[in-house]
Amino acid sequence: MKAMKKTTLAVLINAALFSAASHSAEAETQEQIKAPKLEVISVTARKRVENAQEIPVSVSALQGDNLEAYSSAGMDIRFMNAKIPSLSVESSFGRSFPRFYVRGLGNTDFDLNASQPVSLVVDEVVQENPILKGFPVFDMERVEVLRGPQGTLFGRNTPAGLVKFDSVKPSEDTNGYLALSYGTLGAVDFEGAVGTSLTDNLSVRISGLHQEKDDYIDNRAVGFEQKDALGGYEENATRIQFLYEANDFSALLNYHYRDLDGKPIVFHTNIAKPGSNKIRKGFDADVVYQDAAQFATQQVTSQGASLKMEWELSDTHTLTSISAWESAEIYSRADVDGGYLGDPTAGDPNAVWWGAQSADAIPDHNQYTQELRLSSNLNGPLNYQTGLFYYNEDLTIDSYDFVTAASNTYSACQSGDPLQVTKANSCLPNGFSTQDQKTTAYAVFGSVDYDVSDDLAMTVGVRYSHDKKDFTAQLIDHPFIPGDNDGNFQDSANPSDSHVSWDVSGVYKLTDDVNVFARLANSFRAPSVQGRILYDQRVSVADSETINSFETGIKSDVLDGRGRVNATVYYFEMSDQQLTAVGGGANSNTLLNADKTVGYGFELDTQWILTDEINATFNVSYNDTEIQDSSLSVGTCGSGTCTVTNALNADGRANIDGNSLPNSPEWIANFTLRYATEVADGEFFAYTDWSYRSDINFFLYQAEEFNGEALFEGGIRAGYNWESGDNEYQVSAFVRNITDEQVIIGGVDFNNNSGMVNEARYVGAEFKVNFF
Repeated sequence: MKAMKKTTLAVLINAALFSAASHSAEAETQEQIKAPKLEVISVTARKRVENAQEIPVSVSALQGDNLEAYSSAGMDIRFMNAKIPSLSVESSFGRSFPRFYVRGLGNTDFDLNASQPVSLVVDEVVQENPILKGFPVFDMERVEVLRGPQGTLFGRNTPAGLVKFDSVKPSEDTNGYLALSYGTLGAVDFEGAVGTSLTDNLSVRISGLHQEKDDYIDNRAVGFEQKDALGGYEENATRIQFLYEANDFSALLNYHYRDLDGKPIVFHTNIAKPGSNKIRKGFDADVVYQDAAQFATQQVTSQGASLKMEWELSDTHTLTSISAWESAEIYSRADVDGGYLGDPTAGDPNAVWWGAQSADAIPDHNQYTQELRLSSNLNGPLNYQTGLFYYNEDLTIDSYDFVTAASNTYSACQSGDPLQVTKANSCLPNGFSTQDQKTTAYAVFGSVDYDVSDDLAMTVGVRYSHDKKDFTAQLIDHPFIPGDNDGNFQDSANPSDSHVSWDVSGVYKLTDDVNVFARLANSFRAPSVQGRILYDQRVSVADSETINSFETGIKSDVLDGRGRVNATVYYFEMSDQQLTAVGGGANSNTLLNADKTVGYGFELDTQWILTDEINATFNVSYNDTEIQDSSLSVGTCGSGTCTVTNALNADGRANIDGNSLPNSPEWIANFTLRYATEVADGEFFAYTDWSYRSDINFFLYQAEEFNGEALFEGGIRAGYNWESGDNEYQVSAFVRNITDEQVIIGGVDFNNNSGMVNEARYVGAEFKVNFF
């Protein structure tokens, strides 16, 4: 691995340094002129369509074969983990609650009210609640990842970066596709889309997805045996779009809906060897020993609608209005300790001291956004855009605790006998708390682009934002203190703040094929509130965090357009970073502010046409983060079950000064290779991709058992394309996680050393038709 990295990097550096000098128009041969070249990648990172090579933003895009291969095997949005430099994605909920990290900045908070510093924008609408961020990926034109603060042009809370999804839009042409795959454990993935014109001015596109997999994980806990208890899901989603186009006006109406009926991610108790991050001997990912597995469920429904209207005001200006509504509901219940009641000291790794079975729900949620933007289309050196943004969210969260008793049986809870189905049984909750939050935010923004010369272009942006929350949390039934009112609790918080974000950037054309850029940016994340008080009678508030970031880089097309090398180096300082202390002896979250967090690193994106038949990409990033706060400490694992490597203070809390951020790998690398050749009247292709992320800490403190090993995963896809009539056909077979490597990817520390593992090897086959 190390030797390969050195060789590849040497090739890239030599190509970047010498190709521009060796290239001259006079020296080009006719064969070079006809040689295939890399396509221009168009992005909308600055809310207008631009060549990614010509903008002063560190941006990567997924589209085409890469996007299709990564998202195969019925994968949810977590397929993006380590597929783009400086981007990682994880979840302790499974398919419904992804957490994004860019350059090490993210949020490990598992509460349904969690605020994240990485913003997700789908079809130009910000998706703020974490449940909205899990919408399935299908019929997608491109995925863009904008690294670094994006606070002047985009939504709320973007100090770390932005992940941007753009679906395929309606057009006057009739076209679409159908794709059906079948794979391991009875998994089915069916998706398709069709678009056509309805009138001379109106067109429509309808797309949909159906994914399902059978339950396959057996529960072998004595008295709770159940075959095929966990692991399955059924997911359905649709998107309907209408596009109206007249001479100077267009309107795009988008409605989307998702329904997930499945099981949450599986927790395995005491998954690691004591004092190690290695999976313990005898572990089987397809087996659990839980006393509450029969109640595990995850039900998610989300829907939304947006209306984008654009007016061409003469030939010089465009007025854009985007009005949107989003809503999400979820009920997720799991045996989070991963085991059954017993005596762990007796040598049974599946026994736990006390049962932890909980559920979280969003019974009511509505998000409304409105953006109004004026953009210039001037012929001179000056262009600009300015606008207004409004955000309103109303959110209710319910949290439940359930008693888990050794005498409980599934049949008792299902009997319906009121003498058996009592509060002492795990069928009914014995603890309940609720949160209500109303958020209102607005912003005024503007950005100016100015061509100083033919070779130098500058951009200056500024945004004023105001954010306010009205929050109340109530503990209505304490899980550990009996009685109607004993232990009950209520608290409120009303944080608000205003901030001026800004950025200054420039791009300089060294040659026709090489641009250098630099960017200085400031952004913030509004105050956050955490009130999951089911176990911890305290509402915590984190003040606003602010970030100053500097980055510079080079974007180059090399080897006569057959190669592309983009590289960025960056440094940031974040003041009052919002951190979440997860677990630490209780199934709760607590918000903290760190005095300062420092990060630095680099990103390298490359693409290559190696021969007329072979294309390749190679990407790598290095991210170093450090918390700098000598007074900051957090609680550690419950019952002292883990091996903490941080120094402890007099209260037994871990000092985290100097720690890296959780779920922040230093190294991310990925490599793809595609071979295609004509065979008979079609094309045979073979594609492979490999990704690597280095080890990570799961929590703010460091412990041997909660340090995730490095993860190296690969996939392969091979098939045949051909045309018949007006249609294109493809048959293919594929394997994901081809080496079947499984490591611990997340942990639960408040009871025992529970953890989750990555997806096992998946083998499947697909048939696809594109029609025109």
